[in-house]
Formats: sequence, C-alpha cells, structure tokens
Amino acid sequence: MNTPIPPAAPGSPSSTGTALAALLDEPASRRWYRRPFVWGVAVLVLAAGAGAWYWQAKRVADAAPGYTTQVVGRGDLTLTVTANGTLQPTRAISIGSELSGTVLKVNVDVNDRVSKGQVMVVLDTAKLSEQILRSSALHSAATSKLAQTAATVEEATANLGRFEEVSRLSGGKVPSQAELDGARASLRRAVADDASARASVNDAQAAVALDRINFSKASISAPADGVVLTRNVDPGNAVAASLQAVTLFTIAEDLRKLRLWVYVDEADVSAVKVGQEATFTVSAYYGRKFPARITRVGFGSTITDNVVTYLTYLDVANPDLSLRPGMTATATITATRRTNVLVVPNTALRFSPSNAPPVGAAKKSVASSLIPRMPGGSRKSAASGASTAAARQVWVLREGRPVSVAVIPGISNGHMTEITAGDLEAGMLVITDQKLAVAK
Repeated sequence: MNTPIPPAAPGSPSSTGTALAALLDEPASRRWYRRPFVWGVAVLVLAAGAGAWYWQAKRVADAAPGYTTQVVGRGDLTLTVTANGTLQPTRAISIGSELSGTVLKVNVDVNDRVSKGQVMVVLDTAKLSEQILRSSALHSAATSKLAQTAATVEEATANLGRFEEVSRLSGGKVPSQAELDGARASLRRAVADDASARASVNDAQAAVALDRINFSKASISAPADGVVLTRNVDPGNAVAASLQAVTLFTIAEDLRKLRLWVYVDEADVSAVKVGQEATFTVSAYYGRKFPARITRVGFGSTITDNVVTYLTYLDVANPDLSLRPGMTATATITATRRTNVLVVPNTALRFSPSNAPPVGAAKKSVASSLIPRMPGGSRKSAASGASTAAARQVWVLREGRPVSVAVIPGISNGHMTEITAGDLEAGMLVITDQKLAVAK
C-alpha cells in the first residue's frame, strides 16, 4: 500500500522532484541521522577510541614494576650443621711384635672374634730356647764364682785374725807391721771379689729372666676381647721388629658401639656443642638416617687445602652391626631449634627494589611538588643505617608500593630466617623478588 504524497507548491524544485519520484515509483530520501553510514562511522570511531584507551592503560600497567610476595607467618626453625667424616671403632688396638723372628703359626683371621689372652700368632722359638740355655749356663758359672769368692773371704778373715792374735800375745813384736797390712789388704780384695761375684750372679739371673720373657712373647696374645679387623701376617713371614714397629693385627673392642669422626668447618664450630643430637647417612643404606650424639669437639684445628676444620666425635649405637668401620658418612647436627617464631624467606632479606621510594614516602600532590625542599637529600630508614650484623631490612608491599621495615634476624636454616625483633608482623606481604617492566 503506497503512502500518499502531499502536494507541493507548483513550480518549486521539491515539487518537481516529488513528482518525478512519484512518476518513477521511488521512496523518499531519509534524513542524515537515520542513515546507516553515519552510525557505522560512529561505531568505528568509538571502537578506535576504546582500543587506544586500552592500549595506553596496558602500556602504563606494563611499565609499572611487579613484585613477588609471600605472607609473613610463624613456624618452627631448626639450625643444622653439616659435616663429613668416617666411622671408627670406639677403641681400636694395633697388635704387633716386640721380637724379630719367623712366623710359625697364625691362629686367627679377619672377622674372627677373639678373647683376652687368646694366642693369635706364634713365632719360631728355636733361637730363643738356645738363648735361655746360654744365659742359664752363665748364671751357673756366676753362682760358682760367688761361692769361690765367699771361701776366699773366709780364708782372708781367718789369716788376719791369726796375725792379730799373735801380735797381741807378742806385744806387737811379731808378726811385722808389713805382714799385718798385707793380711788386711788380702781381706779387702776378697770382699771386693765377693761383691763382684754377687753382681755377676744378679746379672746372669736377669739375663735368664729376660730370655724367658722373650720366649713367652713369641706367642702373641689378644690384649682384650674384640673382632679382628685387619691381618697383615702369614706363616713363614719374617718379622723385623728392630727396624720399625710392625702391626700384625688390628682388632676392634666392640663393634656394637662406633664413633663417627667428622670435621666441622670453622664457620660452624661455634654452634656445635657436646650433647647435641645428630643424624647421619651412609652410602650403603640410601635414605636411612642413623642417630648419633656429640661427645667431643676438638680444640686443635686441622688444616687441609687452606680450610680450617675441627675434629668432632659422635657416638653411634650399632646393635645390628649394620654399620662398619671405615664407612664414609654425612652428619647433620641439630645445633638450635626455635618453635613458633616469626620467619621470612632468605630472599626477602636479600631483596632491594631497583626504584624503591624512600621509607614512608607518600604520593606527592602538585602543590607539594612546587614547594622547595630543604637541602640534605632524602631521609633514610632506621634499618638502612643500622649494622647488617645486628639489624637489616625487608620490603613489604603496601598499596602496591614497596615500603622497607626494620628487622633483626636470628638463626637461619638456609631457606628461612628467624626475625627476633623489628616492625615486621605476621600477615604482612614481604617482597621476595621484583619483575621489571619490559620496554616495548
């Protein structure tokens, strides 16, 4: 159904156009704000503006640095000291020979249990037997000599007695004075010979005793109960004890109790005390931890490759004999324990923002930026001026900005550090890392 077109004034352009449109049966033209082209252009302009605003906002956001944070909380902290060493018997005995000779018999081998007094090695005693016979003969000769000198003393004493009696009866006329002096000298010589003979007897007697002791030492016995760890002798071996100390066997008194020797670094020795608990691991039992206790911390230092360490003893129980002397162990000593303390990551103590504002700095207004400031630079925080040994600082995130907080650290386990004092509180967001903006 066609809408009627109102009549136009005769002779006007609009009437001519209207008549022509009616003649051609075409619709009338629309107004500009109702045209689709206008609205399309408007939508494109708005979309371009929104895109430009989003791009600018994203650029500003990317230009601002980002921070990695962690919530400050409370927990337990343990300070440990790690040291390497080897397992040793609590008492190891090296058994050698005081005599030189040929080994005749060996009665024990490695891992054998021995009792105190048990004969372990026997040397050839043929030479020792002949030495005993010779010293016994010398002792007999010395005894006979002593009897001879005793008789001489008796004879000299009797002669002197007769001379003195004759001199008394004769009123000193006979014998002569020379004869009396000769008799007295003979008695003194006889007494001296008798003393020398007695000394010779004692010397021969000592030689006999020494040879018999050496004969007894030809059979080497165990000085205590234990287990044979090493054996360095076989039948037929020649033992030359006069040249060097010879070790034939090494025995451990009790393998159910061992001692771990570890070398503690000089930087950690102040934290190690007698009585502290420890655990250690060995390669033979992967993942198994053995308990131990410190019994001695050496005062003398050991220097190896310019590294100063201190020998420390840890007693170890070995009831199942699973551990063996000589095993290499890594010990972890529990030096200090803290419970329910404020802890922060170590990365927070090492963190420092690259463009950090001064502590307590607030956003400046335009008016405040126009006011001139007093010379002297920015004001530093208390933590930044304190000694790093007694106080440090951490950075917390407040309203998107890093703010430093003074703290005093305590012990550290290598990952977390105790905070003993300062302005840090649980629940704060401590900064551990900074993500710098990437230039585009």
